Amino acid sequence: MFDVGFWELCLVGVISLLVIGPERLPKAARIAGFWIGKTRAVVASVKAEIKEELREEEIRQSLREQSGVDEVRQLLDDSAAAGQKIKTSIEQLPASEDKQSADRHERG
Repeated sequence: MFDVGFWELCLVGVISLLVIGPERLPKAARIAGFWIGKTRAVVASVKAEIKEELREEEIRQSLREQSGVDEVRQLLDDSAAAGQKIKTSIEQLPASEDKQSADRHERG
């Protein structure tokens, strides 16, 4: 924002006193203060809403990332299960080959 110092405020006050006059200046200052307060409240409300929306979006993003991690975990579990099946099949192969060769020796 911009910076308003003491001397700038004094200059605005003197010009306001000359333009508006001493009778209407207090009423004008109250009205200006009222609208400045309303404006600040609206700005604070908008800031809070934006901050809340950003926080919600961060939560949504982390949930999306978490669901991606869950999918990867599921794929890893599936591939581990497939690997286990292959391993058991390979371990059973020599036993079945030995059985087949024993059957051949009995026949021959």
